Amino acid sequence: MQKRVIIDTDPGVDDALAILLALRSPELRVEALTTVNGNVSLEQATKNAALLMGLLDPKPRPILAQGAARPLKKVPFRAQFVHGSNGLGDLDRFRTPDGSYRYPRPDLPPQIPDATEVILDLLKRYPDELTLIALGPLTNVAKALAADKRCMKMLRELIIMGGAIRVPGNVTPAAEFNIFVDPHAAYRVFKAGIPITLVPLDVTQKVLLEFGEMANLSREMEPPLGMFVSDTTAKAMEHLEQLKGIAGIYLHDPLAIGVSIRPSLVKVTPLHVEVVTRRGITEGMTLADLRTIRDDLKQQPNVNVALEVDAEGFLSLFKERLCQGSS
Repeated sequence: MQKRVIIDTDPGVDDALAILLALRSPELRVEALTTVNGNVSLEQATKNAALLMGLLDPKPRPILAQGAARPLKKVPFRAQFVHGSNGLGDLDRFRTPDGSYRYPRPDLPPQIPDATEVILDLLKRYPDELTLIALGPLTNVAKALAADKRCMKMLRELIIMGGAIRVPGNVTPAAEFNIFVDPHAAYRVFKAGIPITLVPLDVTQKVLLEFGEMANLSREMEPPLGMFVSDTTAKAMEHLEQLKGIAGIYLHDPLAIGVSIRPSLVKVTPLHVEVVTRRGITEGMTLADLRTIRDDLKQQPNVNVALEVDAEGFLSLFKERLCQGSS
């Protein structure tokens, strides 16, 4: 039986790869893509999600909805320096021999539904069946909780790509990008009492697709998806090489999709995790209680945190699914 999922996303290069993985995995039925401000503006995130659905033409087609245009309290902080000005590796720079754009502008419907309404409507239609996979800042999730917490408690599970537990952050020494962008939203979500699986940098930075593997994958995929994957990942791979001397790309968001497909890919540890909202060097930190003291002296765990990953198993799944349909 297919697992019904909503993907809340801010595409984003690795978001795009995650969406490709989800839409090519028979275990999942993607009911909706809901967009949020994060890597790029809300408007651009929605355009990118529409472009991806145009490339893949999934049947049935997920609902496309858009949500929060800015964090709950902070000024927007975006990541075009990693993902390119349009979030997908500056795709407008690629042209056909006649000079036209290689990737046409997506056709957006005149009316795009609100993300909160779509999430809550789907939960009422499929109570206790839906998994919400959050690949960006948690603003939409927090707003849905504020609108109807009782309904949100009908989620089967919330899978969050975010946070850093035993490793440094990737936007500050303390904080991972998605949590840092809207720590107030993350704080509310972690306190909500819904079942959460957190997929932090501790495991996502162990699933690296190296440059040569990406090149082979792009060649093995059917057109035009192979060219799209090559074009959209080039800038992010250049950034990682300049930053860390690593030629490749971390599959942060795709791993969160992988966990929804095959939970055994990670080993989770129940932990109590707080989100630091105060401005300063620790803003956006996901602070887990890792003390070796009696359990009854700690607050109850509120998150199942993935701290170990079968990296080879996930990379094998990722490559296999993206190459489905190629000859």
